[in-house]
Amino acid sequence: MDRKFYLDLARSGLRMPIGTDLVLHEKLDPERIVRDGQALGKVVEEAARRYGTPLAFAHMDLTLEKTALCEMLDIPTEEIPTYHFHESPGEDIFRKVEDRINGPLHPQLQAHIDSVAYIAKHTDLIPVGMGIGPFSLMTKLLSDPITPIYVAGSGVTGDDDPEVQTVEALLELSLRIVLRSVSAQIQAGAKACFIAEPAANKVYISPKQIEAGSDIFERYVIRPHRRIKALLDSHGVDLIFHCCGELTDCIVEQFTRLEPVILSLGSSRKLWEDARLVPKHIVLFGNLPSKHFYSDSLISREEVERLACDLIRRMKDTGHPFILGSECDVLNVPGYEKPIRDKVEAFVRCVCDLSRILRGSRRNKRSAPTA
Repeated sequence: MDRKFYLDLARSGLRMPIGTDLVLHEKLDPERIVRDGQALGKVVEEAARRYGTPLAFAHMDLTLEKTALCEMLDIPTEEIPTYHFHESPGEDIFRKVEDRINGPLHPQLQAHIDSVAYIAKHTDLIPVGMGIGPFSLMTKLLSDPITPIYVAGSGVTGDDDPEVQTVEALLELSLRIVLRSVSAQIQAGAKACFIAEPAANKVYISPKQIEAGSDIFERYVIRPHRRIKALLDSHGVDLIFHCCGELTDCIVEQFTRLEPVILSLGSSRKLWEDARLVPKHIVLFGNLPSKHFYSDSLISREEVERLACDLIRRMKDTGHPFILGSECDVLNVPGYEKPIRDKVEAFVRCVCDLSRILRGSRRNKRSAPTA
């Protein structure tokens, strides 16, 4: 779609939580639904209708691609959630993946893809695919990814160090399975794809190395995503890029090189300050602290409303295209469903007196002391 579509959404004042998981867990049998593409598609549709957004976000389950990859490698189902590689995958592993990658996918990943097809075929909503980024998937395949990533950032290559070689081989495997997932969602009818790369942050990649001139972020994050972007572009599908990790300004600027239509950042970022780092043709999205919505002691409904209005005001002052939303998908927390739903409703439905807020903002600017 044309970027103007997303810019118009931002200008419309849309508020857009990613609430599929909340709606899913209102159902009696969510475990069955995630294995039934049509049922899951109806949940995706219900979430979009409830929150008044034309973008129907597929359910965010960032375990799907790991499960699919491990299944191709005949790893027992019960071991997959905690499975880690202890050495670099050899040519036999790559051959096995190559032989199986275009075959039937894990049933839950297939249901995820079928849910995208349901939105495309049976609704007037815009189907948005969903998947994990290759860097984040790679970190899930190792017990300690941080050390070899740091070693690689110092200039050591896989030819010099077996642990770096393991990281690089697993990154390539991860990219292949992510491309397979994204390609299947495109074929199902996705018009945009939300790629979540939460591990591309300063915990896993040293900001000091980046500032000193290391190309580690380019090699391990940006370069794989360029291949994803090229696939999306070749089919006219838009990139929505998400990272809710702890970031530096430099990392945010790196993300903009991927030219997403929407850049989604976590609540650790001040979006009104990030607006100076992000070109105005990229819509900023987020970033209310939805990971804390389950607890009234961490954040009350009234505080959610206040933060929402404050963020709207600040972003309006910047003039940057902006959609108010959650910092990530709003996850269901058993036993805390009502406070979470109430706080999502609070920022979606609250009425902010922007004229009063903006008048107060202008008065504060006029009376502010000068240095």
